[in-house]
Amino acid sequence: MKVAVKSIDNKKVGDLDLNEDIFGLEPRKDVLHRMVNYQLAKRRSGNHKTKDISEVSGTGKKPFGQKGGGRSRKGSMRINAHRGGAVTFGPVVRSHAIEMPKKFRLLALKVALSSKQAEGNLVILDEAKAKSNKTKDMVKVLENLGVKSALFVDESFDDNFALSIRNVPHMDVLLEKGINVYDILRHDTLVLTKGAVAQLEARLK
Repeated sequence: MKVAVKSIDNKKVGDLDLNEDIFGLEPRKDVLHRMVNYQLAKRRSGNHKTKDISEVSGTGKKPFGQKGGGRSRKGSMRINAHRGGAVTFGPVVRSHAIEMPKKFRLLALKVALSSKQAEGNLVILDEAKAKSNKTKDMVKVLENLGVKSALFVDESFDDNFALSIRNVPHMDVLLEKGINVYDILRHDTLVLTKGAVAQLEARLK
């Protein structure tokens, strides 16, 4: 499929043929949902922790006799029924990551790219470079491009571009090798440079 290539000033500078197998797939919400769930689960720290009975401070002595006292039987003062006692079946430090085949992860990335193209929210730039490192200058550039929430993806970023855009709300930059489904979906517009498209097509073929 043929799409227009724009300059940073929002002027058409050419056309680019996108690979149908990467940018022309049918939208699949089930694939995107599974992939986002995989990414969010993997980034959880899993460092929540409570103490079980072996970790709680206190004596191990039986507090009183089993029978004859008229009270409920107890074998320890560290049980969960007592103040400061243990927690039964509480959370422990663990990984929340789930398994996801590599082929499925690649499919999800293709579907995410295709969904942006199908929605008309994919912009191709010839290069992502800025003349100034001032945020106010970049705001004008973005207004001219017509993007309010965008993810810019390139092989490497010009220092002026990276510095000027980092304080603009709802705008993010990402190297091509770090592109992922969650970041694509959480922005309204995906902006790829010609170099990023070439790298993506070479990697996802």
